[in-house]
Amino acid sequence: MYKEFGITDEVIDLAEKCEKELEPIFKKIDENCLKATSKVLKAFQDNKVTGTDFIEVTGYGYYDGGRDKLEKIYSQILGTEDALVRPQIMSGTHALSLTLFGLLKYGDTMISISGEPYDTLRSVIGLVGDSKNSLIQYGIKYEQIDLINEDFDYEKIVERLKKSPVKLVEIQRSTGYSSRKSILIEKIEKVIKEIRKVDKNVIIMVDNCYGELVEDKEPPEVGADIIVGSLIKNLGGGIATSGGYVAGKRDLVESVAERLTAPTVGKDMGANFNQWLNFYKGLYMAPNAVRSSLKTMTFASLMLEKLGFKNISPKYNEKRTDIIQTVELETEENLIRFCKGLQMGMPVESFVDPVPDVTPGYPHKEIMADGSFTPGSTIELSCDGPLVEPYKAYMQGGITYEYGKLGIMIAIQNMIRK
Repeated sequence: MYKEFGITDEVIDLAEKCEKELEPIFKKIDENCLKATSKVLKAFQDNKVTGTDFIEVTGYGYYDGGRDKLEKIYSQILGTEDALVRPQIMSGTHALSLTLFGLLKYGDTMISISGEPYDTLRSVIGLVGDSKNSLIQYGIKYEQIDLINEDFDYEKIVERLKKSPVKLVEIQRSTGYSSRKSILIEKIEKVIKEIRKVDKNVIIMVDNCYGELVEDKEPPEVGADIIVGSLIKNLGGGIATSGGYVAGKRDLVESVAERLTAPTVGKDMGANFNQWLNFYKGLYMAPNAVRSSLKTMTFASLMLEKLGFKNISPKYNEKRTDIIQTVELETEENLIRFCKGLQMGMPVESFVDPVPDVTPGYPHKEIMADGSFTPGSTIELSCDGPLVEPYKAYMQGGITYEYGKLGIMIAIQNMIRK
């Protein structure tokens, strides 16, 4: 079976040893999946989903019962008052941009308290690039407080909030292209409590991309006002082919909805492009897709550690808060060969040879392995990284563990083959 993919006995033996060692960790991942599954199933049942909720609504999109019900289900699962779940939201970056432009006005100040944001959000803010439509160009002020030893700088955050008014505090849960670890829910809860001691009105926004259903709580359940994410990540379950969500307090979600559509129209408009069946089914399958992704990334972490790579995050036995796995592959050749090997393990375009190139929104040349059914769907197995030292690979996904395991083994085989 493995030999059909050119995998040697050395890699097969290593994989078997790793799986044996991972059995207790995989059991915990299975237990978390059951909790998430019960939460999703209960939300479907409580909101009385029927086959008529999946029908296409065209034109203006008024009176779409399936849309309204889906957004109630998202609210229940994520622990919020309201949600905006739409195919018109094209990506996680688009959801973030909509939210920031919907909530911030000229003269307002936003602060990132998790350090430098992800590359594409930096362009939205106006920290890089030459767009005339960034937040900064619109007169919105940006400040940043870096993490200290993988935790929030509580003292500096409190001091800043006491100094002058701040409209919005932004937290990026996942690592992005930084060297830090992703931020656990318990740390988000702690910093929110400290913020609320100083300012009860500041909007606390969490970039929730890659983190949904990984832990047993979501950011709104520990005090976040609003969260955003993409449906071609966790909550789309590998079935949704587009879309994004914004969930949080009702008045905040309505402000974002008016940015998406028009003032006074808000959530009441928007044809569904015949996507509701995919959105409902994707959400239904999301707990299992997240479980498979977590198993795949945990397997990759241990395999790469056994091969001698030291700077791996998270370690196979560390608590996870998202579906991302990073590893410093030390050389440009290793990064390129690993990504090319992973592409060889894909179901779509496995014959394609990835090459580094400039990618819109990113400051460096990138290499990416992505043989997904939906391009850019990172709940499906993918890997990318900038061609700069320390040549870190950012992996995510694995829509089933079996496919993910094979992909990782093929990628490792290609990297170590002389």
